[in-house]
Amino acid sequence: MSAETLIIYLLIGAVAGWLAGLIVKGYGFGLLGNIVVGIIGSFIGGWLFGHFGIATGSGVLGAILGATVGAVILLLLLRLVRRA
Repeated sequence: MSAETLIIYLLIGAVAGWLAGLIVKGYGFGLLGNIVVGIIGSFIGGWLFGHFGIATGSGVLGAILGATVGAVILLLLLRLVRRA
């Protein structure tokens, strides 16, 4: 993996985590936390979309869409765990 690829993954994770924090009100974890949530969310979103056969498109926008959906799901699960 090149440094350029790693930077792209981090930027997609940051954008997805930030968007998920906006969608799920009150759950922002700062820049580093949003990157982590976005990266974990991209795995969740990629698995879910692949499992159900949903195509998000190719390129950066498709990656951001899938990562954002996964990050929103992750934040909602974290909200449920914190309330319990």
